[in-house]
Amino acid sequence: MGESQSALFPNYGRYPLTFVKGEGSRLWDENGKEYLDLMCGLAVTNLGHAPKQVKERLKNQVDTLWHTSNVFHIPDQQKLAELLVANSCADAAFFCNSGAEANEAAIKLARRYFQKVIGKPERFEIITFHMSFHGRTLATLTATGQDKVKEGFAPLPEGFVYAPFNDAEALEKLIGDRTCAIMLEMVQGEGGVNPADPAFVKRVAELCEQHGLLLIVDEIQTGMGRTGKLFAYEHYGIEPDVFTLAKGLGSGMPIGAMLGKEKLREAFSAGSHGSTFGGNYLSTAAGVATVETILEEKLPERAAELGQYVIGELEQKLAGNPLVQQIRGLGLLIGIGLNRPAAELISELHAEGILVVSAGPNVIRLAPSLLISKEDLDRGIQAICGILAKKAGAAV
Repeated sequence: MGESQSALFPNYGRYPLTFVKGEGSRLWDENGKEYLDLMCGLAVTNLGHAPKQVKERLKNQVDTLWHTSNVFHIPDQQKLAELLVANSCADAAFFCNSGAEANEAAIKLARRYFQKVIGKPERFEIITFHMSFHGRTLATLTATGQDKVKEGFAPLPEGFVYAPFNDAEALEKLIGDRTCAIMLEMVQGEGGVNPADPAFVKRVAELCEQHGLLLIVDEIQTGMGRTGKLFAYEHYGIEPDVFTLAKGLGSGMPIGAMLGKEKLREAFSAGSHGSTFGGNYLSTAAGVATVETILEEKLPERAAELGQYVIGELEQKLAGNPLVQQIRGLGLLIGIGLNRPAAELISELHAEGILVVSAGPNVIRLAPSLLISKEDLDRGIQAICGILAKKAGAAV
């Protein structure tokens, strides 16, 4: 049955595939066909599908207790917070269910900090960047620097200003008496896999310090080892006041987190914010097992090594291909920028059993498991380069 005739709203443009089993970097569809997964459910299954450590911990938790709510203490929530704080620049964590909710929490925390702690309610504006992506709630889609996600949702909440990405001079001109924070991604994932320039990030941090602003880093897609560090901000030698996580934090279980510095703790006093399901027994069990595995198996380091290998192979094999404009990325978050829409190429790769996804209309995005084998990467690279070579020949 087509989705327009089904019981679902047709708000997703879905590929014509249905998967029934996953293991490691493999997925199988309802017809038994095997696929190599190079997209990980949009950078979510960083440990691959059904990783043993997470599966065992979840099974134990399913047999014990699922949910009590946040009016009671939840042991794994405390443990996960301690793991994240011990391995980052943050001092406290708040758990929710998604990246949008984590970013919503960061926006609320920034405003409440200036209103309730600093005593400057006039400072409520947050500067974000063109081509950013921060979520689909009303606040986070307004924070997003892409008009396409805002169509039909007016009136949008006030309090957001947009600057060109990687342009420190333009950013500085936008800072005013109402600015409370600057919010950015270290790599713009949905915006085309665009890494931030190190000099730009350094200047952003300096401007926040100079003007007394909070620096918020959206690590929804880049966090949990994907870029070659546990958190992408570590590549840039800065410490954000707030950063947000989701996607790879729970190996596919719905969980998000907003982490912040000690000075912000007072802004989120009891009753100021909450989430019924946030950080419950199942999601935090998955989170603890995921983070422990990432740390114990040194997966950020592995992602750095494999990412460098993939980019090098793609640059070599695609050199001179007239369809390819740029290979860019950080760790195992990689974009192949094309001079034409990527949709047809992606569909052809799916037909060959290689799962990739776009990042904007003209970019093929690769976000494989951090545990993927080099042999599987080589298979994926060969398929991608083969189709691009074929299409380039047809274009000529």
